[in-house]
This record gives sequence, C-alpha cells and structure tokens, in this order.
Amino acid sequence: MTERSPALFLLLAAPSRLFGRLIPILVALLLVGVANLPISFTGGLLPAPALALAAIWYWALARPSLMPPYAVLLIGLVEDLLSGGPPGLWATGFLAGYVLIDRQRKTLLEVNGAGNVVSFTGVMVVAAAGAYAVASAIYLRLLPIGPLLLETIITVILYPLLQPVLHFADRNITRLVRSAG
Repeated sequence: MTERSPALFLLLAAPSRLFGRLIPILVALLLVGVANLPISFTGGLLPAPALALAAIWYWALARPSLMPPYAVLLIGLVEDLLSGGPPGLWATGFLAGYVLIDRQRKTLLEVNGAGNVVSFTGVMVVAAAGAYAVASAIYLRLLPIGPLLLETIITVILYPLLQPVLHFADRNITRLVRSAG
C-alpha cells in the first residue's frame, strides 16, 4: 500500500500541475473575452483595450516558460476572432511585443514603478505597430492611426489596475505547482 501511495500522489498531482501551467494562458484568454464583451461603458466612443497584452507582458517576464510564443499566437488569434478583425492582426502584434520582451528581458526585469508602465507602453506601441502594419497590408492602404493610438492609451491606463490581479494569479500558480510537486 505504501508503495502505491507515491504513484497515486503523482497521478493526482499531474492535473493540478497542468492547470497551474495553463493559468497564464487562461487568464490572458479571459482578458480577451472581457475586452471584447458586447457592452461599452463609453457608448462605443472608445475602442476596446488590448488587455491580454498585460498578461502576456507579465508572464513573459515573470515566468517565460508559462507564456511560450505558441500561446501568444493562440491568444492573438482568439483576440482577432472575438474582435472581428482579420486573422493574424493581433496575433502578429502580440508576437511582435513578445519578441521585444524576450530580447530585452534582462533589462525589463530591472525596471520598477513608473518605469514598468513606461516599458509596458513601449511593448504596447510595438504590438500596435505590428497590428497596424498587418491591417494596412490586408486592406492595401494606410489606415487611420487615431483609433489604434486611443486603444494603446486605454490599454496603458488600465495596465496598472491589472497588475495586482496578475500578481495574485502568479502567486497562486506557485503555490499550486509546489503543493502538487
């Protein structure tokens, strides 16, 4: 009986570990859903923010193994699907932001406070530029940049409000994975 207990424990711990590894992706997908709800507090005057980029930013820095590029691609494609944009628009934008995070991870991890928001702003601008380039290529013309700039501003304003939520989810991942392993 005691020999089977560790095997049983490992069997029961596996789903918990898997769920712990999926939390960043699930949180990002939840933020995609929230951003694309068919309700507007501004009567449609403001575009929906790219909330999922906050989760991509957070986990690409804090735990890059839990936010791999294929997950970023999936999150971007779901954003495209729910927002009604062309497929690949935000997938490209999010991947462009992810590449910047990946290349500058060491520097970005050293930034605190307001510098963190400024760094996130830079990543959001790169993501928006990637989405803009794809949209302009798809429609074969330069599109108005105003709505995208407004979306960038709204996303950056909401980022500090999302940070505690993402930190809470990250803390719970650590607890879940440690208790399972």
